Amino acid sequence: MSKIIATAAIRGAHAMVAKAEEFLQKAIGQKGKDAAVAYPNTAYYLPIMYLFLGQKVEKAGDLEESLAEAKKLLGRIPKDSVWLPYLGETLNSGVATLIAEEIIESLKYLIGPNPQDGIWLGFSDDSTLRMQGIKLVDGRMPGFAAIVGATSTNEEAVTLVRGLQERSILVFIAGNSDGRSIAEQLNEENIEMNWDTFIVPYGKDITAAIHALNFAARSAMTFGGITPGDLKAARDILLYNKERVFAFVMALGKDKDADKAQLIMDEKYATAAGAINFGFPVISNVKIPQILPTGICTYEHVISGIKMEDIISRAIELRGLTIKLEKLPIPVPYGAGFEGERVRKEDMYVQFGGKYTDGFELLRMKQVEDIVDGNIEVIGPEIGDMKEGEAYPLGIVVEVGGREFQEDFESVLERRIHEFISCANGIFHMGQRSIIWVRISKDAAQKGFSIKHFGEILVAKMHEEFSTIVDRVQVKIYTDAQKVKKPMEEAKAAYNIRDERIGGMQDEDVDVYYSCTLCQSYAPNHVCIVTPQRLGLCGAYTWLDCKASFQIDSHGPNEPVKKGECIDERLGQWKNINDFVLLKSNGNLKVFNAYSIMEDPMTSCGCFECIAAIVPEANGIMIVDRDYTGMTPIGIKFSTLAGQVGGGAQTPGFTGIGKLYISSAKFISAEGGQPRIVWMPKQLKEEVGERLKAILDKKGISDLFDKIATEEDAVEVEQLLEYLQKVKHPALTMDPLF
Repeated sequence: MSKIIATAAIRGAHAMVAKAEEFLQKAIGQKGKDAAVAYPNTAYYLPIMYLFLGQKVEKAGDLEESLAEAKKLLGRIPKDSVWLPYLGETLNSGVATLIAEEIIESLKYLIGPNPQDGIWLGFSDDSTLRMQGIKLVDGRMPGFAAIVGATSTNEEAVTLVRGLQERSILVFIAGNSDGRSIAEQLNEENIEMNWDTFIVPYGKDITAAIHALNFAARSAMTFGGITPGDLKAARDILLYNKERVFAFVMALGKDKDADKAQLIMDEKYATAAGAINFGFPVISNVKIPQILPTGICTYEHVISGIKMEDIISRAIELRGLTIKLEKLPIPVPYGAGFEGERVRKEDMYVQFGGKYTDGFELLRMKQVEDIVDGNIEVIGPEIGDMKEGEAYPLGIVVEVGGREFQEDFESVLERRIHEFISCANGIFHMGQRSIIWVRISKDAAQKGFSIKHFGEILVAKMHEEFSTIVDRVQVKIYTDAQKVKKPMEEAKAAYNIRDERIGGMQDEDVDVYYSCTLCQSYAPNHVCIVTPQRLGLCGAYTWLDCKASFQIDSHGPNEPVKKGECIDERLGQWKNINDFVLLKSNGNLKVFNAYSIMEDPMTSCGCFECIAAIVPEANGIMIVDRDYTGMTPIGIKFSTLAGQVGGGAQTPGFTGIGKLYISSAKFISAEGGQPRIVWMPKQLKEEVGERLKAILDKKGISDLFDKIATEEDAVEVEQLLEYLQKVKHPALTMDPLF
């Protein structure tokens, strides 16, 4: 290892620990040792302390122990230490640095300055981690780059980050060079920064880099099901990150003031040493000493002096990432990093649908011979004929044909239209079917984006993603206010027919269910079994999605599983399913019941939309979604509850579910179904209300909907019981859950 880097990292660690001690003394002086210390909405306390020390920090006084451990790590390494001929001491200095940075950043939530200020987002809570989890496991987000510093020019900053977005690499930003952060450069260029756009600015201080690493630590705890507490668990979490979380650090720029630069570079080296513990290598455009031999990281640890135009490709090689760069025949960048991008009204050239005009999307199967592959027809005005700032109708009809294509696949491919269009830079797309809303930005229009390019995207992506079932694709796009009306009515009729056909499917109608092991890249022992009446717990994969997925890739994450002999019809247990999950869960899951929450329920990976959990006192269950950050009647917030349920664990009384499952006729039917629901957040209740009311009407218990409590009625179990008794909720008189 480089003597210069080792010495600088050790100096930086001593400086950072001293800074943390000063910050802690200030916090205790102002608030006292019993003051609560926590990041918002996480079940993992302060994740770095939890990872390396097994310590559950809850108050300021606890951080004295954390600081003492950091000092102990540095105890054998004098500040002016000569270089030691092995990696261990420098790695220890890195761990001490991370502990110190976690102390400083967590105390900002207690005494300031506010870490969530202006463009800075601060700590990412567990809800965000789980929401992004499905992108991590399905490949949409192959890895993340933690950028520290700034580029020479704003133009370089935009080019770099756009390049990472095009490759769907998540960008974490922290620290600065010469008092300048790349996040500030992007903000000056009006680049949207948030989780939806894959650009996450944590903070301007180097200490904010800890949020990228505590995000990585929680990934292992959440999806890997690893509980910290001893050295083995800490090692397992670090190895999990090396093998499964593909991240790297980009250290950009340097400070011109020599004295200031020395301290800042030392702290950056120390932070980099901490990242190397996770197996995350460092790449820099500045000529700094390199660490080329392999060891902790898969390849080199630190490489430097890389030209900005080469830094992305070199970083990808350094981390061993497999990236599919999507080049489509359109004039704007394209990639998953642009999927959540918004186009504000002041940046909009034209818009379609929403509350302004007619808008719809429809995908239909046609005979192969009736399709001219690649043909795109625009019926109505093109962008050049439209007036800036106006709203126009938009009807998109995609016609596909293929020898292996089935009518049931129409809705599966149709749902992907949103994703395919949204991934174009400068294009905003929301909704599906006849409730779409689309905007084209001024920048995209200036670059030459046209209505026809929607068709170019859809033709290319349908062929690319569904090549085994789609042979030909053609697209018709309507922008004429009169000519859009007839196809829109035809589309609505098609939606109704499709809903009746698919909505009527029951588990008993099929002999085959489908597995989903997509999340095993992060939760190795988790297996979803998807049935017509129970979608995957992430909410993204229905039985038809899995069926189509298998036909597209027979070696993929979705396999058909014959039900075989029924062991228990009430619980939903079949011999072949048990045999399958035993094998696919690496022997950890022996029995699986599809319809029960109390007896051997399905495992949860961590990507679930909601958690269903028993409320023993009410003889019922509550359902809480990841967007609800308040307290629940069982005295646990979603973040804490999710930490107990995820990671591939089978937890009787608790299960992760997709929102659509709440309105299924098979919803925990072994325990009585929907009449067991006693509480859910108001927002979730409203979101699932239409579908839930429909199933309640069908069951003849339409009055139940109004009897389900929300946080406005109760957040404590005593309040909940009082409310349930007042409204005469049926759960109170049902058979005991235990």
